[in-house]
Amino acid sequence: MSLADKTFIQNCKDILKNGFWDKHVAVRPRWDDGEPAHTVKKFALVNRYDLGDEFPILTIRKTNTTACIDELLWIWQKKSNKVSELNSKIWNQWTDKEGTIGKAYGYQLGVKHKYKEGEFDQVDRILYDLKHNPYSRRIMSNIYVHKDLHEMELYPCAYSMTFNVTEGKLNGILNQRSQDMVVANNWNVCQYAILIMAFAQVSNLQVGELVHVIADAHIYDRHIPILEKIIESPQHIAPTLKIDKSIKNFYDFKVDSFKFENYIFNPMEGRLPVAT
Repeated sequence: MSLADKTFIQNCKDILKNGFWDKHVAVRPRWDDGEPAHTVKKFALVNRYDLGDEFPILTIRKTNTTACIDELLWIWQKKSNKVSELNSKIWNQWTDKEGTIGKAYGYQLGVKHKYKEGEFDQVDRILYDLKHNPYSRRIMSNIYVHKDLHEMELYPCAYSMTFNVTEGKLNGILNQRSQDMVVANNWNVCQYAILIMAFAQVSNLQVGELVHVIADAHIYDRHIPILEKIIESPQHIAPTLKIDKSIKNFYDFKVDSFKFENYIFNPMEGRLPVAT
């Protein structure tokens, strides 16, 4: 069993057994047929993954690593809000008439700010500090910018990263206001594990922990039958992630710079309905 499998199963069983149902609430999300998409949730899940031990990817179902990494680079490397620059259809439903997602996600990371050392956007400021002041307690990002929320097609779910170097190891805390556990949980875990590992490599640091803090961890009602099959599926040993060690500049990473060896997973039965 991988640590990601164990953590995901424990979280989901806890939510299903002890969670709070919102069936009495007028909820915003809807299914394709117009019916309200209700959830059962737990408040404030906190999960820790030691990235030096194993990569936190599920084996009880497949995580699409190619699309996952592509989206991560679209946000953190390209700092883009243009859906045409993303090689998947993930963001199609939130695309505006200009073909963007508004002032959300990558757009916010690319906005430059003034510092004593000069002008940086959020990503470049983090990279600068990791190289020049790695033990700072001020290395963080924030894309939940209130003045721009009205120009975002979707408010950021994963909205903040705090980086901390301890004993030469780069650790990160991912703060997430809301998480669809079945659709997005391991997707985000894999993305930000890779981000920490990439930042560590180009900053000459060792890899530490990813701490994932989820304010509202929920499971949609129509996902439960499929989820119950997933969490009872056979479990496998976590694969090994190999990163191209020749890369010293974060902006040189490509999707194929990250390769998974011996990734064994179970095919998922059924198609997940999507609430919007």
